[in-house]
Amino acid sequence: MKNIDRRKFLKISGSLLVGGIFVSIAGHGLWKMFKRPESLFYDSKREKGFRLMEDQKDFVSPYRRTFGFVVPDEITALEVYGGSIYVATQNNIYIYGLSGELQTNFPIPSDLRDLTVYDGQIYALFSTRIEVYDRQGNMKQDWEACSDNSDYCSLAVCGDGIFVTDASNKNICKYNLDGTLSMFIKSPNGFIVPSYCFGITVLDGKVFCSNPGRHLVEQYTTEGEYVSSFGRSGAGKGAFSGCCNPAILTPANGGELLTSEKGIPRISCYDKNGKFRSILLDSKALGGGHAAYDVRIMKDKLIVAGGDKVSVFQYNKSQSQDTECGQCDKDCPLKV
Repeated sequence: MKNIDRRKFLKISGSLLVGGIFVSIAGHGLWKMFKRPESLFYDSKREKGFRLMEDQKDFVSPYRRTFGFVVPDEITALEVYGGSIYVATQNNIYIYGLSGELQTNFPIPSDLRDLTVYDGQIYALFSTRIEVYDRQGNMKQDWEACSDNSDYCSLAVCGDGIFVTDASNKNICKYNLDGTLSMFIKSPNGFIVPSYCFGITVLDGKVFCSNPGRHLVEQYTTEGEYVSSFGRSGAGKGAFSGCCNPAILTPANGGELLTSEKGIPRISCYDKNGKFRSILLDSKALGGGHAAYDVRIMKDKLIVAGGDKVSVFQYNKSQSQDTECGQCDKDCPLKV
C-alpha cells in the first residue's frame, strides 16, 4: 500500500473523520465510504445523509477543457500572476507559461502548504513558517510561526497584511509585510477545522475565509473585523457537504467568489454577498477523485490543478445556454 502522510489523508478524506476519529456508522455504511465514498456523506451534525451523485448526474458544465499539462510531482498549491502559472510541489516551485512551457523552477524545503504571489514576490507557506522568494528562487525573507503549536494551512496577501489560517489554533494570523505579527482573528462563530481545508483569499479589499466544519464562508475587514457569513449544509447546489467544506476559495475578476469542495469535487460561483450563481465544474468535468481541486482565474480562463495535472478551461457558449451560468446576466469577464 502506498504510504500517505496524515495531512494528505485528512485533506482527501476529512469528510470521514471528526476530531481524528471515524464517524460511528454501521458496517455496510463504512464499507460504502471506502468502496464508494461518493455515495454517502454527512452534514456537520452527522445526522443527515446526502446522495450527491443523484443531484449531479444530469449536470452540464458551462466550461470545457481546452488544454492541460503534467508536472513532475503531485501539486500542493497553485497560483497565477503576470501571465504565468505557479505550481508548487512538496520540494519545488515551477513557473509555466500559459501554453505549458516551463519558464523556470527552483527547490524549496518540504512540507509546503500554500503559496501566493503578491507584487512579484512569492510567499510560500509551511506548517510553522513563511518564506518569501523572488522569481529566480532567491529567498528574500523568512520568519517562524507565532506559536510553537501552529499548523498553518493557507495564506493570502492584501495591502500591508499577510493573512494565514492556523488549523491547530483555529484562528487567522495577520502579519505585516516585514513579518511582524499584527493580530489574531477569531471567528464569532468559532472555527471548526476537522481537516486541512481552511481556505482564505482576498476579494475587493475584504478577507474571505472558510469555516469548514460549519459549512460557512466568513468575511472580514483587513483590520480583522467580522462582516458576515454565508453557507449551509447540504448536497445540492449552493450548499456544502461532508464534515469540512468548502476547502478552497478563489476570487474571480468579475467580483465573484469561487469555492472548491472535496469529497465529491466541484467548483461553484457565488457573489461576494453569498448569493449562489452556479456550479462551474463538477466531479466528472474536473477528472474525479475525492481531493479538492485548486482553481485560479487568468483573464478568460479557469486554471485548475489536481494530482499532477494542470488543466485550462474556457467558457463554452454553445453548451452553456441552458445552464445557470449561461443564463446569469452578470457581465462576467470569463464569458468572451
